[in-house]
Amino acid sequence: MSSSFDYYKGLLEQTLGIPFTSGNNIQVLKNGDEIFPAMLEAIHQAEERVEFLTFVYWTGNIAQKFAKALAQKAEEGVEVFVILDSFGAAEMPQELLQLMKEKGVQVEFFRPLTQWKIWKMDNRTHRKVLICDGEIAFTGGVGIASEWEGDARNENEWRDTHFLIKGPAVFGLQAAFLENWIEVGRPLKFDHTIKGEADPNQEVAVQVIRTSVSVRWSDIVMLYQTLIKMARDSIRITTAYFNPNSVIIDLLKDAAGRGVNIQIMMPGKTTDMEIAKIAGDESFDTLLDAGIDLFYYQKTMLHAKVITIDGILSCIGSANFNHRSMLKDDEINVVILDEGVTGELNNHFVEDLEHCEKIKKGQWEKRSLLKRASEKVTNLFDDEI
Repeated sequence: MSSSFDYYKGLLEQTLGIPFTSGNNIQVLKNGDEIFPAMLEAIHQAEERVEFLTFVYWTGNIAQKFAKALAQKAEEGVEVFVILDSFGAAEMPQELLQLMKEKGVQVEFFRPLTQWKIWKMDNRTHRKVLICDGEIAFTGGVGIASEWEGDARNENEWRDTHFLIKGPAVFGLQAAFLENWIEVGRPLKFDHTIKGEADPNQEVAVQVIRTSVSVRWSDIVMLYQTLIKMARDSIRITTAYFNPNSVIIDLLKDAAGRGVNIQIMMPGKTTDMEIAKIAGDESFDTLLDAGIDLFYYQKTMLHAKVITIDGILSCIGSANFNHRSMLKDDEINVVILDEGVTGELNNHFVEDLEHCEKIKKGQWEKRSLLKRASEKVTNLFDDEI
């Protein structure tokens, strides 16, 4: 491992107290056309155990395919465990839920809305994890719904990135699943089949960061602050919801001031949460003044959550660049030290720039008084976004 790798590895382990594992294999999956076939194939190939945790499970052809695949494995005698967030999966068709249960899938809802006290209803599990036979795992931004099908060709097909992971990092992803499994009232169940074996032919170092709802800022905040502070040359951020706090804004300004090239991409005209977009917009004046490049992705809803640092390090997972991911939701992020993976993600960023509108300082300063007022109003509630 090069001295540059040692630099990033040492700082992240020191700050977060979580060691990297080596010998992992990472495959980048872009959009539904690549993501869903890989996930379904892993389920179909499972022989002993499937663990599936997701925030969004809605409707559409892909929702039916996943329900049928999970039900089929349970009918074959494979242990199948499913956790659905009760808020994110509220639109799930009941017939799909019934199908899975009838075939033996053990399904639980995370924090049912009718059972939890009002002050806990707002804290969700936003994690997306699939583990098959303890050998192959998936995580990233994708939900199970028609919006994610296709290849981001139009506004009906969302742009997202997911990851296939093999190796010791699977342990960290399973720990995230088990944490939520215990909270839904199920007993801790050890998987004696899980291998998570390091591949001697792979040198990809991976750090798995799982965060839970807390009265303080979570490890996601520490992770994001460390990534920005350690950057030497470049920072590229792709996020579905951009609403940084003042500390993050200051760190981004400081990084730009020391010569780090910073580019931030977020949803533009197509977004599923306009209020979150407006709230984040208020930080643009400060960031543009610092020389940071901001882009609106205009082709469709941009739902990916990817950060790359200096062409060497990647941070991927379920967490967005907003208050909710930093404080209110259970999240799972993976830090990858590998130039090949990071290079592929940077290539995706460059490709996505072709469908972006750059936010220019002069034009931004001319935005309407109504637009400015809406930013102020939404930021009164920015801790809720």
